[in-house]
Amino acid sequence: MANTSPPVDTTRPGATTTSMTNDSPPAKSRRGRGGRQKLASVGWAAAPPATFVVIILLWAAAVEIFTIPSYLLPSPMAVLSRMFDERSNLLAQAVPTLEALGIGLLLCLVISIPAGLLIALSKVAKQTIYPIVMLMQLVPKIAIAPLLLVWLGFSIQTKVGLVVLIAFFPLLMSSIAGFVSLDDRLLYLTRSMGASKMQTFWRLRLPAALPIIFSGIKTCATIAITGALVAEFLASNEGLGYALLRAGSQLDTTYIFAILVVLTLIGIVINYLIEAVEWWLTPWQRHQGQQGKK
Repeated sequence: MANTSPPVDTTRPGATTTSMTNDSPPAKSRRGRGGRQKLASVGWAAAPPATFVVIILLWAAAVEIFTIPSYLLPSPMAVLSRMFDERSNLLAQAVPTLEALGIGLLLCLVISIPAGLLIALSKVAKQTIYPIVMLMQLVPKIAIAPLLLVWLGFSIQTKVGLVVLIAFFPLLMSSIAGFVSLDDRLLYLTRSMGASKMQTFWRLRLPAALPIIFSGIKTCATIAITGALVAEFLASNEGLGYALLRAGSQLDTTYIFAILVVLTLIGIVINYLIEAVEWWLTPWQRHQGQQGKK
């Protein structure tokens, strides 16, 4: 006998269906995607050191394949061996450079950020101080070095002064850009809510400016290292810059590369320290990053 029961209408509530759970992916598939995302994030984080390792391997291979003389391009192992042999001398020469660099960076922070705030908020300062700063920036800093040498002699003050002259301008411009980046509508909102100028500054203007200021600090730190080296080239008898100059005059290429590796490590450490301070002072940036990943 033929089946005369009516067909099941799957469009009605309560109708029988066998594929209700096929619309959502299985838990195993979700776990698989999560594992692939973690693996991709680990690979993305490992890309910079992996690139560095590839460059070192290519460097070593080029020296071996093309039999490049050591006075032109030493091998990575020769540079590492020289660094180990000269570790005490490199450390002793790094101390004066780090001292001038640290003091110069602190002075840049103390001078540039308040000056940027003043120029950003005061029309009088913008019309009086800013033109003087621009005029100073147009003067080549290397041309000022002999004057500093005459005025201050072979001292740490000369090196610190040259570091400040070279490095303060990028941080000043970043500070100005950060403090004027705030939307005027937010200022009107805080005023309508009865916030004082200090409350507006600490809770609104400064947090909005911090990411831009930290970008300027990173640039300032990079240029400050260059300023410290230039100062030691011209007005010092100690430091990594002085050691680099002597190694160049003696055609000691291996020692030059060893000093360059030390300077690179110093720059990396300073950059990570700045990023750590930025991570600590800007928690809202971390939350935005986490939400973006989600």
